[in-house]
Amino acid sequence: MKIHEYQARQIFRNYGIPVPDGILCYTVREVENAARELNCMTVVKAQVLTGGRGKSGGVKLARNVEEAVTAGKQILGMDIKGFTVEKVLVTKAADIEKEFYVGFTNDRNTKSVTLMASAEGGVEIEEVAKTNPEKIIKYPINPLTGLLDFQARNIAMQLFGNISHAQKAAAILTKLYKLYIETDATLAEINPLILTTDNEVLAIDGKMTFDDNALYRQPKILAMREPDAEELQEIAANEKGLSYIKLDGNIGCMVNGAGLAMATMDMIKLYGGSPANFLDIGGSSNPQKVIDAMNILLGDKNVKAVMINIFGGITRCDDVAKGLIKALEVLMTEIPIVVRLSGTNAAEGLALLKETGLPTVSSMSEAAQKAIELSKHK
Repeated sequence: MKIHEYQARQIFRNYGIPVPDGILCYTVREVENAARELNCMTVVKAQVLTGGRGKSGGVKLARNVEEAVTAGKQILGMDIKGFTVEKVLVTKAADIEKEFYVGFTNDRNTKSVTLMASAEGGVEIEEVAKTNPEKIIKYPINPLTGLLDFQARNIAMQLFGNISHAQKAAAILTKLYKLYIETDATLAEINPLILTTDNEVLAIDGKMTFDDNALYRQPKILAMREPDAEELQEIAANEKGLSYIKLDGNIGCMVNGAGLAMATMDMIKLYGGSPANFLDIGGSSNPQKVIDAMNILLGDKNVKAVMINIFGGITRCDDVAKGLIKALEVLMTEIPIVVRLSGTNAAEGLALLKETGLPTVSSMSEAAQKAIELSKHK
């Protein structure tokens, strides 16, 4: 689950991390009132659940109320990477001396929370990792001890090089780790963490994501959820017993089992294709699940072909075939579909599908190549 910057800043403030004052606004009139109330140079920032707002023109400096109003008019309603800006944050501007990046995330390689820090703040950390990976400090945190004070001071000193500044930054790191753990976050980053010209250390932008599986014990966090269209689709799929994540490709995937789903996507990539989604129908032999899954796949306008890859264990291949046939009777799609069935009742399932004329293959690699080939003709 993602939250907006203004929500992350509120969590930061609750944990004692210093952030500039800001006011959330939905209209240009509210932007004008906010600029008057703050009575200083401000920054008007689009609130959308994506990065790159500054590059897209969604962050503007305003020296006075008139400039804030102009910025509000320009940003409200604009499109940023497919997201329409419905609200902006008007916040006090800061005199920036230097920008830094700090963040905590889960690292599967070290099997721990990892602190990432860089003196290259203010830009996307992915870009720094790509162009200057040596400028990112990665520090795994022992889950039994957490982030210790001396560790926080050591990292802060590497960034700031000044004892006074490092002490302030270390306190922020300690609080950021505490909120990361207590809110069941999967990402908590400050970018940038700034040093001001009057030697203050402030968090002027924040990003947080949370573990969906832990939201049941985080009611305050769950109340912050503002799902976009894609997330609503993922939530709806989950309610039907499906695990679904939309991706950017054009080959729709329906698979049973997360491991097989990952292998299927890798196979599509291996042969030069691009998966449109992760979709795991699970181990239940329920034809309705296949119908629901096909509705989701065929509802994605980017999908040019569908690859169905089922290995029958608990899942019966003939049930999958029956569900697929029912789904196609209702949906009447022209999108090509390739089916690979193996395992429990595979022969029965393939016999049912043969009568429909759907292409069936015997191997996963053959299915991937066939789906890619068919997608090019749509």
